[in-house]
Amino acid sequence: MSFDYRIADINLAEQGRTAIRLAEHEMPGLMALRNRYRAARPLAGVRVAGSLGMTVETAVLIETLIELGADVRWATCNVLSTMDHAAAAIVTGPDGTPDAPRGIPVFAWMGLTLDEYWWCHSRALRWPDGGGPDLIQDDGGDATLLLHESVKWEKSGTAPDPATGHNAERAALLRFIADSMAEDAGRWTGVIAGIRGVAEETTTGVRALRRLADSGELMFPGINVNDAVTKSKLDNVYGCRHSLIDGLNRATDRMISGKVGVVVGYGDVGKGCASALKGLGARVIVVEIDPICALQAALDGYEVTTLEEAAPRGDIFITAAANCEVIRPEHMERMKHQAILGNMGHSDVEVDVAALAAVPGIRKRELKPQVDEWIWPDGRSLLVLSQGRDLNFGNATGHPAFVMSASFTNQALALLELADNRGRYPDGVHTLPRHVDEEVARLHLDALGVRLARLTPNQARYAGVPVDGPYKRQDYRY
Repeated sequence: MSFDYRIADINLAEQGRTAIRLAEHEMPGLMALRNRYRAARPLAGVRVAGSLGMTVETAVLIETLIELGADVRWATCNVLSTMDHAAAAIVTGPDGTPDAPRGIPVFAWMGLTLDEYWWCHSRALRWPDGGGPDLIQDDGGDATLLLHESVKWEKSGTAPDPATGHNAERAALLRFIADSMAEDAGRWTGVIAGIRGVAEETTTGVRALRRLADSGELMFPGINVNDAVTKSKLDNVYGCRHSLIDGLNRATDRMISGKVGVVVGYGDVGKGCASALKGLGARVIVVEIDPICALQAALDGYEVTTLEEAAPRGDIFITAAANCEVIRPEHMERMKHQAILGNMGHSDVEVDVAALAAVPGIRKRELKPQVDEWIWPDGRSLLVLSQGRDLNFGNATGHPAFVMSASFTNQALALLELADNRGRYPDGVHTLPRHVDEEVARLHLDALGVRLARLTPNQARYAGVPVDGPYKRQDYRY
């Protein structure tokens, strides 16, 4: 088999295959879907383009989609979120070799430039015949963004000026679109016409989908996987609780107990981060703008105050706000010598590294990959992790396989919904029904030795629910 791909080193495939085999044991939801749908192959003939961190866990998702019949191409959703051995294993495939790969096209490697990042997406979104995907698996909304922005400019008939980009990421996207239009002024308009829908993984991506839907610009339906309980609570809370500490330890191995941790944002990600720091003995301060989240943090035992007040007190600062310019130079200038700054929110602009680099006289020294010391003229310095991007990817290996099994089982089921129910999902943003959420949870219980109680018929009538569920209304808040 001959196909196009671009990764760091295909000779890492054996290492990646070993990691995938071990991860499969920790991903019971995806393995159950393989057993359930392998014979029927419900995604046979369906083209799926992925924009999601090319990790070992993602590799298990990709090979699940392949077993369900899908024709898959893949890019990564973050310049620092590729595990090169996982990418090599997926290109090689379980039955191939580095010399004769039999997997699927992957365009991802650790440490992409911004221009390379958008190039990789363009390759994942176009098949050799010039057509595009039927379905998109997105994380952060970048594949959806590339398509909608490209079509907007193609319809205008005028290429964008990259100099108008408000940051480096935006400038790189506009540069890609301008170059694409110079080659083919209608390329992406043709591609987007065939897309049935997108399954979106993250808060940031769902927010972008809703903006497009509210403005009437969304050109296909989207399923909001992020707000499935078995995604938001498992991935965002428990996954972050695990991988934040993993990233901090690999980055600095600095003592956390007794230090002051400042968590900016107390949504699900912030809750997981605050719990992780507290569990290791840190004194945790929470910064919030939402009064409900602030009240939750206070009742959970955390001090809640402003970043301006917390800046000189903190030893470790973690952003989890899904917003821009959350920690700015005016905050950094008041922090302790060698305080640690890291981001766990999806956005790459929460720690304003671009503004930090523009501070007069400041200089950067790389201590090791993804750990940079920024030094002021007076010698005081801060440690910035993963260039302000997600530290659990840049400094560690992302969330553990078990919680990603829940997230990715939701993703696979969302793609099945979009493939099988074309008329059920009009253009707009939708959520998976509650019974699907409960099924995802159920698929993971045996691995934990959990045994469920069961309602009697009389109890079910009293509660007004079926004996076999769903047990909560769609709008119930867990």
